[in-house]
Amino acid sequence: MASTTSLKTDYKERIVASLMKEFNYTTPMQVPVLEKIVINQGLGIAVADKKIIETAINELTIISGQKAVSTVSKKDISNFKLRKKMPIGVRVTLRHNKMYEFLERLVRVALPRIRDFKGIESKLDGRGNYTLGIQEQIIFPEINIDNITKILGMNITFVTSAKTDEEGYALLKEFGLPFKNIKKD
Repeated sequence: MASTTSLKTDYKERIVASLMKEFNYTTPMQVPVLEKIVINQGLGIAVADKKIIETAINELTIISGQKAVSTVSKKDISNFKLRKKMPIGVRVTLRHNKMYEFLERLVRVALPRIRDFKGIESKLDGRGNYTLGIQEQIIFPEINIDNITKILGMNITFVTSAKTDEEGYALLKEFGLPFKNIKKD
């Protein structure tokens, strides 16, 4: 569990000071924090095959280190053969130590395993939050490729307390997210 706190202590010791200097904050309480990481899989294909939800819950639980839950549809859509309250997705919300542990594994192990990886897009949502789309769950070393029946993608949302995209971007960059370089001088 020594690595669990390494990003947390890095935040307290280095990142807070760096962001205070960059944005001219007067107190450390103004520095944005990473509040939670939400991992979400939308599984519309689960309408036809119920086992996909169970498999996705197990895989997401292994990846995140926390029990994943299924999400259900809110209304009937006959064109998609969808009924109200049918399971159509899986999600897990990470906070505190589990969040830092997952972020460290994502940045140091999983993202570098993506084929032809050149960095991630740097488009935030306007409120300092960032969503990263991943096409394959097999980039995580916890997943045994031999047991995979279907390649599933996921969205990983980083929710920060930043007021602007610039602050959120600076915070996530300090945490080590490998954003593509936008400015070419």
